[in-house]
This record gives sequence, C-alpha cells and structure tokens, in this order.
Amino acid sequence: MTEVISVRFRSGCKNYFFDPGGNQVKLGDQVIVETAQGPEFAICTEANHEVEDSAVVRPLCSVVRMATAADRAAAEYSRKRENEAFDICEKKIADHGLEMKLVSVSCSFDGSKIIFFFTADGRVDFRELVRDLAGVFRARIELRQIGVRDEAKMIGGLGICGRPFCCSQFLDGFLPVSIKMAKTQNLSLNPTKISGTCGRLMCCLKYEQNAYEDAAKRMPKSESFVLTPDGPGNVKSVDLLREQAKVSLDSAPEPFKCYQRCELCVLRNGKGTREGIDIPAERPARFIPEKKEDSELIPPAVGFGFGFDTAPAPEERPAAETPVPAEGDKPRRRRRSRGRRPGARTEGAAPRETDRRPAEDPARKQQEPPRPVREKKPAPPQEARRPEQDEGDAAKRRRPHHRGGRRHRGSGAGPETPNSPPKQE
Repeated sequence: MTEVISVRFRSGCKNYFFDPGGNQVKLGDQVIVETAQGPEFAICTEANHEVEDSAVVRPLCSVVRMATAADRAAAEYSRKRENEAFDICEKKIADHGLEMKLVSVSCSFDGSKIIFFFTADGRVDFRELVRDLAGVFRARIELRQIGVRDEAKMIGGLGICGRPFCCSQFLDGFLPVSIKMAKTQNLSLNPTKISGTCGRLMCCLKYEQNAYEDAAKRMPKSESFVLTPDGPGNVKSVDLLREQAKVSLDSAPEPFKCYQRCELCVLRNGKGTREGIDIPAERPARFIPEKKEDSELIPPAVGFGFGFDTAPAPEERPAAETPVPAEGDKPRRRRRSRGRRPGARTEGAAPRETDRRPAEDPARKQQEPPRPVREKKPAPPQEARRPEQDEGDAAKRRRPHHRGGRRHRGSGAGPETPNSPPKQE
C-alpha cells in the first residue's frame, strides 16, 4: 500500500496521485506539485489515503509545498496572461491566413511555457506562427491539435438533457460509444437525436448499456415462437425496461397482446420455421399483479416541525337528550333566523300599549255619513294639430334618451327641429 493524495489541476476533471511528502493535506487545500512540465498549482480533492501499488504509476511525483499567498497571486497572473495570449494568437492566425480555430490557451505556473490548443480539418503548417508568438511572449510555445470532443470538454456547455457536459464535469476520459448501443437500447437512429453538441455519439449511451444487455439475455428476440397463456404465437416487439413483449397469437393475430416475461415459454428464439417443434399441452400460468391496500399507497401524514402534525381525534361527547312532548301538546316551530324580528314580543311579557287595539263599535259605523263620490271631469276637446307639430314630436321621439349630465348640442347631432336654435354660418 502506498500513501498518496488526489489532486485536480485547473480546467480539468481527472484526479492524479501525488506523494504527500510527509504533509497532512486536507480536502480543498491548494498545493504546489512537481510534474514533468515543471511546478504546477493544484487543488486537493482527497486527503491522505492509501491505495494499491498497482494503481500508482511510477515514478510518483511529490508535493513541493503548500500554496502561499504569493503562489496564489502568481496563479492569478498566469490566468490574465492566458487571456492576453488568446487575443494575440487569434490576430496572428488571421494575419497568416491559417485555416485553424483556436480553442484554449494554457500557461505554466512559472510562465516558462505556453500551450495553444486548436482544431482544424487537416494538417496545418504553423511554423511561422510559432516564431511570431515566441518573439512576442519570450517563452516556449507549443501548439496542439485536438478533436471536437476535447474542444467540447474545454469550452463546456449544456447538453440536450439540460445539464452540463459529462466530459467537463466528472468523466476522467472519453468512453467508447458505437451505433450498436443505440440499436440495443431501441433508440432512434437519427444522428441528430443520438449525437451530442460535439457532433459525436453521446457519451451517456454507455451508462445503461450493461442493464440493456442483461435484460436482452432474459427476454426473447423479435419474431420468436413462444407459448402464452392464450396459446402459441410470434413475438413482434420487446420492451426491455418493462420486460414485456407483444405477441401475435395464432388464434387472433390482431391486435397484439402484451405479456410479462414470466408468462412466455420460448419454443424457438429468433426467426425460423416451426417444423419439428412440439407445442406442450400445459400453458404457462397467467401473471396476476398484487393489489396493494390503500394504507400502503397513501403514506401517513408526518410533520417536520412546520405545523403539519396531525392532531389527536377529539373525544366523542354524548348526544344531548331531546325532551319528549307530552300528549296533547302542540310541537313548537323553531325559527331559523338567529335574531328577533323588530317589534316581536317574547313569551310571558306583558302586552304593550301599542299592541292593544280598540274594539270596533257597530253603532259608530252607522252614525258616520257616507263618503261622496267624485265625478269624472270630461276631457277637453282636442285642437286640430298642424303637420309641423307632428313632425317635431316625431323628431323628439327619435332623439336618443339622455341619461344625465349636461347635453352638448353639436352641429350634426340630429335632425333640425322647430325648437332648436338656428345654426350659425
């Protein structure tokens, strides 16, 4: 066993082992380590621990020292220098007319070396470009051509799933992906749907490949001859995740029926003829799903200190005994209104003066004289109306009804009537 620490360099997601050199390094500490390219600034991702000797690549480099304030300032200066070098290199590429795309720039911790990463369709002669850059920066210049996957890893971005690229987050290296994986997982073979932003097949196809291969071993292939609880038939499609298959029965070819894996007895796996295949008389048992009780489906209400705790059930109180009316008593009607009506008397109260009405005297009615009957006056004779008055009344009836406020008479509000003022010219 060898004691090591795991570190990760800037703009990288791969962990490297280094000899702590007697230092007790904690998670997140910044250290200066010795590499083949010289001293580098790194961050510890795993404290002192032991690993197998076979997992360590010899010779094992060691930690030089813990990072100081001066080391942090030097690392910050290197980042600023990388931004300046990127702009200068782009201008030099345009001046030389080279068909290459600059992706990223990496400057060493001590500033003695600058690496430029670029992509291109073919080979590029950049010897003149290297001479110009060396004269500007007075350092060792190195240009590296990378692929589109490395470009996506350096730049980063969001995939079609809405999450950052796996290669720029946690993948140590690129996984081998083939079109056969998409076929095994029953995915669409449209390149735009199974390709990532880099234009290559998505790395996530490798994640579930083992699960699909294990399910494919247990399930029959398409066009297999199987025996079901309803009789023999041929498999038309297979759902590996649900472990279900759609079967076209001999007795009823359409529509297809869906069966679980335990309901199928494979008589011939894959395509072929039925000659020489004996169909057993005993059919597989039908799968019956277990029914869960309501108490299992609905979880109990549990509070987490936010006032959602269920209160205990209140104690049941005995119902009040209703009095039984005696024989001959009339049941009293209950009023639905809560308050009393104005002027109503309560039971048992003495009558008021306003409630006492004098009794009618029949003799007084006879002494009163009868009331005189009014005669209707005849209506005055109607005078003969002129046609101008009839037209004015008709115009008034056609005039819209005014609903309040002051009415302004416009120049063209309506037809002119005899009572309206003359228009001013």
